[in-house]
Amino acid sequence: MDDPAEGKLEFEVLAIKQDLACQIAEAMKSQNLSRRRLAERMKTSRSQISRLLDPKDGNVTIATLQRAAKVVGPTLRLELVCDEKVHPRIEPIEN
Repeated sequence: MDDPAEGKLEFEVLAIKQDLACQIAEAMKSQNLSRRRLAERMKTSRSQISRLLDPKDGNVTIATLQRAAKVVGPTLRLELVCDEKVHPRIEPIEN
């Protein structure tokens, strides 16, 4: 990984995944929902659930996250947010 920007992006993706994994695990705990039961409800394998809940495994699809969210309750919401430092807003030219 020679490109520092690529390394930063990978770090950010992993941080987002860690947060989502933590939220899903907390929702499972509050519902007394086991990994096995979550896998059954998602119609997937326990190994897929292990990858989903592994904070260091960033390779999870949005579809998998959506299915998990549907089972544990919260709605998965994705949005693009403009980072003003990276992409400053261009103001219209007044005539």
